[in-house]
Amino acid sequence: MEQSSFGRAWMVFLIFLRLGLTSFGGPIAHLGYFRDEFVTRRRWLSERSYADLVALCQFLPGPASSQVGMALGLSRAGFSGALAAWAGFTLPSAMLLVLFALGLSALGSTFPVGVLHGLKVVAVAVVAQAVWGMARNLCTDIPRIFIALISAAIVLMLPNAWSQIGVIVLAGLTGLLLFKPAKDLLHEPLSIPLSRRVGVALIITFLVLLIGLPIAAQVWSNQTLAIINAFYRAGSLVFGGGHVVLPLLQAATVPNGWVSNETFLAGYGMTQAVPGPLFTFAAFLGASMNLAPNGWIGAAVCLLAIFVPSFLLVAGALPFWEQLRSSVRIQAAFAGVNAAVVGLLLAALYQPVWTSAIFTLADFGLALVALVALMFWKLPPWLVVIACGAIGWLLSIAA
Repeated sequence: MEQSSFGRAWMVFLIFLRLGLTSFGGPIAHLGYFRDEFVTRRRWLSERSYADLVALCQFLPGPASSQVGMALGLSRAGFSGALAAWAGFTLPSAMLLVLFALGLSALGSTFPVGVLHGLKVVAVAVVAQAVWGMARNLCTDIPRIFIALISAAIVLMLPNAWSQIGVIVLAGLTGLLLFKPAKDLLHEPLSIPLSRRVGVALIITFLVLLIGLPIAAQVWSNQTLAIINAFYRAGSLVFGGGHVVLPLLQAATVPNGWVSNETFLAGYGMTQAVPGPLFTFAAFLGASMNLAPNGWIGAAVCLLAIFVPSFLLVAGALPFWEQLRSSVRIQAAFAGVNAAVVGLLLAALYQPVWTSAIFTLADFGLALVALVALMFWKLPPWLVVIACGAIGWLLSIAA
């Protein structure tokens, strides 16, 4: 007997809840877990359809693994399935990070300073690994390397969110002029229960919010609206993986005094130790806000604000995916954008990650060991994070 819509959505939630509790290792590892679960074991879709879906979500701004999960849930049980997939995959890590934020706030000055410093040091290794991996895949020739370096220089000289947006736009236009990707005609259509009319409505909603929220935040001086605007914008402009959200969120939260730079980097380091998507870092920041809303309410506001663009974009683009994928011009523009995001992450590696964590030779040595452990020894990120926190604490005692 065919399952009801609620039954299908509940099944999707339970499957993604298990993945959300066990999927360590970042976006690329998540996509591997998804392939094993939904292509190999459950046969919800073919290898080619899964590859097409991953390509679409890599192509769109936002966290690719979460968007793939949303699309799988959407395909299986409609909008309720997409929500169920997101909730199951996201809530475990979000709740762990909120508890860490609340503990950090409650302990205050009694929390071991060395542990926090160790978390900031491990963030150097994590971001360095992300820069290297993305550069190898996305900066494959001299023009792309040049775009990445220029992008890094611009955002270091003009450290604000608007310069980052400008860099992304200019890189897209540069890619449109410089690059001519080969046209991929092979495509296996995906089964998505959405019409193009619904897709257009979702994309228009995305654009209205992207343009309207900054205007509303200027007109009405409201803290909650300002936070929603900042996190929605960050979720809308992250190309190339979850790590790229680091410079966008840092520029939005630290200069405004919403969170301290020390808290920001400690939370980012801890985010590497939990399963699930990196975007759940938003829940930590929301819980850590110096002004209301904070705590659980602030976490919920920031988490929803940063993920809503991903849902609107992936659900809106799916009905048009075949047409989008065959557009050489769009592929060329995104080649430029992808190179620019490597530059954004390179800039973030220096400021604030390196400048806030590496003060002594011991700090540099710990970061180097953490990088080797991640890249060459292939140790789980959560283990490296815990080890760096413990070593940071021991170094602070010995000092």
